[in-house]
Amino acid sequence: MLRKKKRSFKEATRFLFLKYTVIPIFVVMILFCLFTIFVFKIKIVHDANKSAKNVESGIMAVYNTYIEEINRMSELDTVITNLRTKRNNHMVYEEFYNFNNRQEVKSVFHLVDNRDVILASTTTSKKELDNEIINEIIPSIERNLDEILIDARQTQYSHGKTTVFTIGKAIKREDQILGYLVFQLFEKDLQRLIFGEKADIVVVTDKYDQIIVSTNSIVKGLMNKFIPEKTGNSEVKIMNERYFMNEIVTANKVFTIYTLKNVKYGSLIIILYIIFILVVCGLLFFLLRSLAEKMSAKNVESIDKLFTAVSRLETGDMKSYVKITTGDEFEVLANRYNSMLDRLNELNLKNKELSEIRRKNEIKMLQSQFNPHFIFNVLETLRYTMFVNIEQAQEIIFSISRLLRYSINNDENNVPFEKDLDYILDYLKLHKFRFKDRLEYTIEVEPEVKKIYVPKLLLQPIIENAINYGYRRQTHLQITIRGVVIGDYVSFTVEDNGGGIDQEKLTEIRVKLYDKVQRTGDSGIGLENSHRRVILQYGEEYGLTIESIDNAFTKVNVKIPYSKGADNDV
Repeated sequence: MLRKKKRSFKEATRFLFLKYTVIPIFVVMILFCLFTIFVFKIKIVHDANKSAKNVESGIMAVYNTYIEEINRMSELDTVITNLRTKRNNHMVYEEFYNFNNRQEVKSVFHLVDNRDVILASTTTSKKELDNEIINEIIPSIERNLDEILIDARQTQYSHGKTTVFTIGKAIKREDQILGYLVFQLFEKDLQRLIFGEKADIVVVTDKYDQIIVSTNSIVKGLMNKFIPEKTGNSEVKIMNERYFMNEIVTANKVFTIYTLKNVKYGSLIIILYIIFILVVCGLLFFLLRSLAEKMSAKNVESIDKLFTAVSRLETGDMKSYVKITTGDEFEVLANRYNSMLDRLNELNLKNKELSEIRRKNEIKMLQSQFNPHFIFNVLETLRYTMFVNIEQAQEIIFSISRLLRYSINNDENNVPFEKDLDYILDYLKLHKFRFKDRLEYTIEVEPEVKKIYVPKLLLQPIIENAINYGYRRQTHLQITIRGVVIGDYVSFTVEDNGGGIDQEKLTEIRVKLYDKVQRTGDSGIGLENSHRRVILQYGEEYGLTIESIDNAFTKVNVKIPYSKGADNDV
């Protein structure tokens, strides 16, 4: 089974950008192609219909004009007189030319009397032409004397002129035929009338499909008829070319007008449009691909910076800050990462300082354990006691034994206060054996305070200071140790009556106590370390405060949070 290849963030971004831009564009292009094809189909139909209506309007205008004119001339006295008397022949010509000169489609005029004599004609007399009029057109008129002859007859005249449409009428008076009027319309003028339309081919036929005029000779079939090969409802095939065909029959049923649009030209234009769209799509695809590459590279730039910073942090580089100014979520993420790094550095600094304080306390504690003066004083006390009170001597041995055992146990940083309190009692008891009635101490600790966890040997430096400095100004020393819960914190107090501290010294101690600069080798290092230890472990709102009145007392207060757990270590 093939494993799916994982994409990088840059590749995924580029892929998603292309996916959600190319697909809509591709759909739009398809819809545009379909719409283009539909529009071209509609345009073909519209052009064919419009051309047919224009041709119908023009043809019917010419037809109606000539019908009115042949009726008018058949009623003219000039024409009647000419037929009866052969006079006023020039006036007949004048009437015709006055009409014909105003027409867009001009014609040939013939006036024939009832004895088949051509009295007036606008063409040069030729035997074959005269015979056509006398032997074909006049008999056709005579077959329906009450109607106007409409004939799609093609007649060749001199100078290459051709007439393609003949209108003829018998002139009667009192049921007697006096003569005949014939108009023959020129093909060129009719073609000029139907040229210029948007259709590729225009064909005008009579009701027998006889072609009167067309714009292309390829439509002429057998006997000059228009009989196209139909290939669909509106499509025909002519000379292997497919055409859309529109057909209109005039209201008087005299003419049928066909307009044809070549489908091939429309298809060719559609193909050109589609090729153009495909070329545009191709160019657009390469443009989007380039933009996707730039966009993904821009986004990945922020990711790379974050990734590099995290990698350096994993190797222990605590200065691996990252700077991103993109103004987006990556900048927010970078700022939060930098804040986290600041917090880590702060915690590391605190841990480092706390570890240093613990190390110093342990060294000091070991030094205290093996302080020659302390051991000498205890052993000296033990030697005399063994002579006077053997039970008390045993108690001294037990106390110093417990003291040393607790001191050398460095496995715990936080211990229940009751363990520290046992150490304090043994420590004070050993001093009590030495100083007898010169040392009094009182322990006032609430039961719930004994259960809380505190930094190991929290009060030991304070008690040691009270004993060391208290006897410098007093011979009898009273030490009181209190522990109470106040709200959410615990307050320890170590108070002695060892003569207090003068104001200048007290100010100096307080300055050192609250100065954040750590010092070493100073005489007040015990109180300072205890204070810094509490602050680093619990925060700035906790720590030591000291009160003293010269020649009176000294009271040191230690404030820590009230917690029964051992998890308050930093």
